[in-house]
Amino acid sequence: MGTEAFEVVSAVLSAEPISADQAIAAVESDTAGAVVSFSGVVRNHDGGKAVDRLSYSAHPTAHQVMADVVANLVAEQDAEGEAGSGQPVRIWAAHRIGMLEIGDPALVCAVSAAHRGQAFAVCSELVDRIKEQVPIWKEQFFSDGTVEWVGAGG
Repeated sequence: MGTEAFEVVSAVLSAEPISADQAIAAVESDTAGAVVSFSGVVRNHDGGKAVDRLSYSAHPTAHQVMADVVANLVAEQDAEGEAGSGQPVRIWAAHRIGMLEIGDPALVCAVSAAHRGQAFAVCSELVDRIKEQVPIWKEQFFSDGTVEWVGAGG
């Protein structure tokens, strides 16, 4: 077992706005030498077409999958047992659901750790797994009036 304790501060789907500031504030502590955050925001284009806004819909199991993805990542990190500082690694993750405008954060993650290497690695892996595994679908509303559904996990 690793010497770090992992603390999942939050792993949720949110109908309310989310922000990197909120995530950072939730994970930072006096023992953390590094706080890494990621904010995936709604962009104004996709595949060469102008996007006006988009909507995220979650499968009924998505809340549990989100929690499981984070728990599994923590369990694997713990099992790797890298020699650590004994300082806690704190994790915060949220994915928006509902209608979002251009520039709104859709996925926000933050990880604090004693050292930057671990904070970067855990945050990067967290973002990848959430995008790959959590069953959330994106409905894109293009400026030309067309609409496209994009499935999660693909």
